[in-house]
Parts: sequence; structure tokens; C-alpha cells
Amino acid sequence: MQDILPFFLAMIAAIVLLNILANRLKIAYPILLVLAGLLVSVIPGLPVIKINPDLIFFIFLPPLLFEAAWSVSFKEMKKWWRMIGSFAFLVVFFTAFSVAVTAYFFIPGFTLALGFLLGGIVSPPDAVSTGAITRFVKIPKSISAILEGESLLNDASSLIIFRFALIAAGTGSLLWSEVTISFLWMVAGGTVIGLAIAWFFVQLHQRLPTEATFDIALTLIEPYLMYWVAEQLHCSGVLAVVCGGLYMSAKRLSFLSSTSRIMGFGVWESFVFILNGIVFLIIGLELPEIVSGFRSNGIPLQTAIGYGLIVTVVLIVSRIISSYVALIATIIFRPNVTPRTTSGRRRWLMPLILGWTGMRGVVSLAAALAIPAVTIGGAVFPQRDLILFITFVAILFTLLVQGLTLPYIIKRSGIFEDLTQQQNEKLSIQKVKQGLRQHVYHFLKNKYEKELHSHEGMEKMLKHWEERTKAADTTWLNEKTKPVFIELLQSQRQYLSELNKDNSIDEDIIRRQIYQLDLEEERLKIV
Repeated sequence: MQDILPFFLAMIAAIVLLNILANRLKIAYPILLVLAGLLVSVIPGLPVIKINPDLIFFIFLPPLLFEAAWSVSFKEMKKWWRMIGSFAFLVVFFTAFSVAVTAYFFIPGFTLALGFLLGGIVSPPDAVSTGAITRFVKIPKSISAILEGESLLNDASSLIIFRFALIAAGTGSLLWSEVTISFLWMVAGGTVIGLAIAWFFVQLHQRLPTEATFDIALTLIEPYLMYWVAEQLHCSGVLAVVCGGLYMSAKRLSFLSSTSRIMGFGVWESFVFILNGIVFLIIGLELPEIVSGFRSNGIPLQTAIGYGLIVTVVLIVSRIISSYVALIATIIFRPNVTPRTTSGRRRWLMPLILGWTGMRGVVSLAAALAIPAVTIGGAVFPQRDLILFITFVAILFTLLVQGLTLPYIIKRSGIFEDLTQQQNEKLSIQKVKQGLRQHVYHFLKNKYEKELHSHEGMEKMLKHWEERTKAADTTWLNEKTKPVFIELLQSQRQYLSELNKDNSIDEDIIRRQIYQLDLEEERLKIV
């Protein structure tokens, strides 16, 4: 352990430095991390990183999915649920099927079961890569909501395919009646278990006299417990974490204090950043061992690269075809929700852009590494190293080709320029702030009307509450006005929660306003 600890510390330092460089170059940091891992892997004398396949999912997936569920806008997910559902399930199944058929006919030694195993691994696009890339360009909230919602659910659908294909490839048989029952139990059971555990922890947060450090510690435990319990009951641990995370995210104002929300945001952001960085570095570091594995089976490197490129092209083409099918179906059956553009050309370019966002990453690598070295019967798992290498090629190719060209294509096409202008964020922010001013005024007038004219601090609070952070005299903030001010902040949060039901207001704006109120409450606590 002492021998490998310096290497892990160096990995974390490299992740931080590469992220700084990626921001300077305005490219997605996963691209640099994969390339860095590839370069580091050829340095002689470095320790070989080997992770137990059974622990891959358990270590990395629960916190990554949990954090993503807290970050996504559930309101936007409900608004675009048809598109999200089609991409998260139908497109993933279609992609896995396309990869399975391609592998069966073009890669010697691949059965349909192994093809579906590979398809389940490489079918889900990576949310981290897409988010890191699209941060450098402006895209409409509808598109980002679809990509974020898809990334939450497509992991579940792809890993369900992966699990059944793994059984079929390892045993050579699969009863479809059992598959149907197991599938329904995995989906329903995972959803119920996730919601039940999330409800239990919400009650725990509310009833125990916890502080911010205790709250944050519990949030670190929650995704792992949801995943573990669901997996022990043979349900989908991914769905359990996603559903539980969405439930707790919606209830965050009711069981977390402002201190817990502010401190937890920083802790989780750093934790997830390190986890993502380690996974992307491992993608590159694992390559030499993977290459030596399939070379020992007599497969030349050039041939393996060719297989990887074929599968990658199938992935890209399948997603683009699915995007156009989704647009055509929307125009025919739901014309009122068809994306609005200024020209037909831009409308038909949109599926191409959406299809080009299918970068692969963390989930695909974790699934590939989770393939056991031997089958249930004790035999060597067939084509394991080749599947790992094809997955690596798909991740690397999509990150480099799609990741580097996506910002340029979006800017060059100008497809989202008019849409981003229609989504006038400034008007929404002004609407929220104006509503808050009116709410504050009426709150004070209705509840503290008598005190307003008998206390100098209360008068100032009514007249100058927007400039409260600049006031330093004791008549402004004292034992009488401080509890009123904290009560006022809580009232504003409740107002914003109600305002969030308005579909015309972006939920990110609401969350930013609540975050500012949390910061203000923390300032009051130390005055």
C-alpha cells in the first residue's frame, strides 16, 4: 500500500493540473486525461493498477450517479420525458442490437451473446464528457436537459443489457421467460428500493440533531447503501441510486440546512471530480495490459484497432439515425413540441448535432472492467481482452473525434444562436428578483406591521433590505432583527420553491437564487 500511495497522490495532482490545462486550451478535460494515462502507461517501472472487477461498479458508479441526480433539473426532465425516454431506452437498445449484429458478422469468435455484451458496454454516452465539452459552447436548455436526463437513465438500460448478456455469454443459455420477469423486477424493485431508502434518510436528517459535517457524511453513505441493497435483492442498483437521488434532490430544502447545502456542494464537486479523473486516467493506464491480453490469443494490434473502429462507427451512425427518427416521429405525432428554429435547414441539422454528442466514458469502462476473468464454470471468459480493447478504442475515438469537433460544429452551424436568444435568461432573472422584492415587502408588512414603525432596524430592513450586506451599524442587525431576517430568508426559499413550478422559469436560476440566500444566511450566523 505504501508503495502505490505516492502513485495515487501523483494521479490526483496530475488530474488537477490537466484540468487547469484543459480550461486554458478550452477543451474537455477527459480528453487530456485519457491521453495522459496512455502516455504514462508506457513509462517503465510504474506500478500496475488492478481493480477487482466486482468492485468497479460499487466504487465508482453510485456516487457519480447520485451527484448527477442532484444536479439535473427534474422539472426539465418531466418536460422532455418522451425524448429522454426514447434516447435512454429505445436508442440504447437499438445501439446495442446494432453492435451485436455487427460484432457477430464481422468479428471472428463473437457470438450474439458476446455481441450484446459489447453493445451493452459501449451503448451509453457519457454525461461527464458531454458536459465538459458543451461548457465551451452555448446550447439551449432543452438540449442540455435531454442530454442530462438521458445520461441518468441510459446507464440503467445499458447495464441491464450488460447483465443478461454476461449471463448468456458465461453459461451459453438464457430463458426469455426468466429474462422478462427479472427485467421487470430489476426496474420496479430498483425504483422502489431507491425511493424507500431515500425517504428513510430524509426522515433521519430531519429528526436527528445533525450538523453539516454529519449531513455530508450521510450523503456519502446514501448512494452506496442504495446500490448495495438493490444489488443484494437482484434489482437495478443504478435505478435505485438515480430514483433515490432525484427524490432527495427535490426534498433538499426540507432536510438540509443552508450550511449543509453550501459545504456539501463543495465536497461533492471535489469528490466526483477526483473519481471521474481517476477513471479516465485508468482508461489509458489499462491499455498495455489489455493489448498484451488479446495479442496472446493471436490477434494482431492492427486487426483489433480495425474492430474497434468498426464498432465505433456503428455507435455514431446508430445514434444519428435514432436522432432523425425521433425528430420525424415528433413532427408527425407531436408537432407542437417540435424544436423551433428559423429555418428548415437548422431543424434538420439538430438531430445531427444531438447524434454527435455520444461520447463514451466512465460507465463503458467500468462495465468492461467488470467482466470477470473466468466464467461460472471456471473457464476463461471468451474475448474479454478484445472487448476491453474495443471499448477503449470507442472511448478514445469518440472523445478525440467527436469531442474535439463538437464545439466547432455547433459554432460553425450557428444552429443554436436564435434558440439561445429566445431563452432570454436575463428576463427570467429579473422576473425572479422582482417577485422576491414584492414577496419580501408583503411579508414584512403583513407579519411585522407594528414593529416597522417602532424600531429603527425594522424600518431599515423594509426600506433597504436589498443593501443589507453593506450595512454595519448595530441598529441594522441586532438580537431583534436577526431572527426576523433568517425567517425572511426561509420565506424567500419557500417562495422560490413555489415559483419553480412555473415552467417558463429555468430551474438553474431558481437554484442560484436559493444558493445566494444560503450564503446570506451563513453570513448572518457569523455576524
